[in-house]
Formats: sequence, structure tokens, C-alpha cells
Amino acid sequence: MVKLYDGSFTFNFHWDQVAQAFWCRYPNPYSNHVLSEDVVWREVGGDGKLYSKRLLTKTNRVPEWGKRFFNSRSICIVEESVVDPAGKTIVTYTRNIGFSKVMTVHERCVYVQNEDRTTVDRKAWIASSVFGFSRAIEAFSLDRFRKNIAKTNKGFEYVLGVTFGGGGAQKVVEPSNALPLLDKTKLKETAKKATELAKSKASPLVAAACTNNKQNN
Repeated sequence: MVKLYDGSFTFNFHWDQVAQAFWCRYPNPYSNHVLSEDVVWREVGGDGKLYSKRLLTKTNRVPEWGKRFFNSRSICIVEESVVDPAGKTIVTYTRNIGFSKVMTVHERCVYVQNEDRTTVDRKAWIASSVFGFSRAIEAFSLDRFRKNIAKTNKGFEYVLGVTFGGGGAQKVVEPSNALPLLDKTKLKETAKKATELAKSKASPLVAAACTNNKQNN
């Protein structure tokens, strides 16, 4: 049996802004569970789309009953993405490559322009093949996934607000347990470095996005 998550969230920011900030979502005050992120591969295809593959490492806290199945405190996740500047869409495919014999989580996200805002439609499929415990593992994982997605949306909204100001920034509240290094100056520096990296990989793509962003502001 497979558990399905199906939800959407709207950011009060233009798609061009979301496309730029997408590469510097971490760190943020809501992402303490994200330990690292690395670009494995990136290129601009003949169709003008930006293709990327990244490896993320996240914490993997489990309840006492789950420790018999999970013996590590971290898990590796592969994120593949396609950014289409012409169609104004970002599509991501994410899957775990650790503990796949115990549980698999496959996620697909589509970020689309929604007038002057951006909506992400998110679907996830969670499955376990552990005999006698599959339903418990799937139910626990779905509940954990829902909670993490709420943090993911708040974290991205925080980064967007700090980077561009206005929009959703007015309703973003920094949690009391935010790490000291996650201040506004640090996030702006991270956003700048991410944009410079993207320019070196796909200057036409980012240049167009930056031009549209200036016109919108």
C-alpha cells in the first residue's frame, strides 16, 4: 500500500524571484534538519532549460520503535530539477537513496506562475515493504512529511522575503530557535553567491530572469 501526499502552496513573489531564490533555499531558520547540499551535475540543454542534479543530506530522527529499522541519524536525498524560463516552470523530482529497502519517498513539485505570484503543486508517494510494519512506517512517514513540508514552505518564504523584501516577507516570522548564522546579511550573501554561480552556468537564463525582476519591482 502506498501513502499519497497531495498539496499546494502559493508564494507572494513573482516566478522570476522564486527561480532565483530556489538555489539558496538553505540555510534558513526552518531548515535545521538539512545538513548539506551539493551540486552533482548541471547544464543548459539545447531547449534552453536548466537541468540540475543535487545531493542533500538531512537528519533522520526516528521514534524508539523505528530504531530497529533505521540505524543512522542522517539520510541522503537526490533532487533533480528542470527550470524552464520560457514556460516559467520549475519541476523537481526528489527521492531518497538511503534506507530504500525500508521506505521510499518519491516527490514531484511543479512551481508555476500564478499572475504575480507563484504556486507550487507538490505530490509525494510513500511506500514501505517491511513485512508487518509497512503500514506503521508509511503512516509515520506521511505525518513527518506533512510537518516537514510546512517548514519547507516557511523557510523558502523567509529566504524570499529577506532576499527581495515585500510580498510574503511581511508575514514571515523568524522562529525563536533560529541559528545565529542565519541572519539577513548571511542570507543575502548566499543569494548573491547562488546567483553568480547560476550566471556562470547559464548566463542567458539568469540574465533574463534578472531583467524581468527589475521590470516587476
